[in-house]
Amino acid sequence: MSVASCFAAAPIGLLHHGAQERRARHCHDVPFAAVVLEGGYQEAGDEGRWNVRPGDVLIHHAFESHLNRFDAVGARVLILDLPADMAASPHLYGHTADPDRLVRLAARDPRAASALLSEGFAARASTLLDWPDMLAADLRGLEPFLLADWADRHGVRAETLSRGFRAAYDCTPKAYRADVRARAAFRAARGGGEPFADVAHRLHFTDQSHMTHAVARLTGATPGWWRRDQVDTRQHRPTLL
Repeated sequence: MSVASCFAAAPIGLLHHGAQERRARHCHDVPFAAVVLEGGYQEAGDEGRWNVRPGDVLIHHAFESHLNRFDAVGARVLILDLPADMAASPHLYGHTADPDRLVRLAARDPRAASALLSEGFAARASTLLDWPDMLAADLRGLEPFLLADWADRHGVRAETLSRGFRAAYDCTPKAYRADVRARAAFRAARGGGEPFADVAHRLHFTDQSHMTHAVARLTGATPGWWRRDQVDTRQHRPTLL
């Protein structure tokens, strides 16, 4: 894909982040799990906002965007491939009881470490920190609404809505909703044979062309390309005897 260089890397293994480090909103094209080993940070992304500490686990799906704000001591994080069962799960945040064991196993066998993470993963419910999280949750619902009406219902001054949301999520509400909608269209393209015109209507795009451009902007390829790639992947999957 021509825009692959725009995606942030998520290298498997240990990552060290400095004190007060801030990573601006960025997008990963591959799914992965992040296990916090030391320190802590706040992550705000397409699926919500979390304050994480040692033992916490964040699940990231392909083409999700987020920002990271690290604490005064920084953080040490283990990145693992996302197991298939965790990728299919609706849970995005949880905890593992023995992160040190994961580190030791990952040094020898990263795939085994991913499997162990799946076995010991305990899902936790997300919490809404403040009104930007409430707005993000409503934007993820994909039903159209006017931001001015939302601000009025929740007692937020309309002139501060975009500024306050950007401070929390590093993008405007409009951009956040666009990314969430494009990713939903990408999942639909990968997940089945629903006609693209129907997908565009269901997700409230102006038309199919609008949806095509949105998915290509986010992922670097059109919905048609992703559907053909998914079909090719299934057809070439080895048969287990």
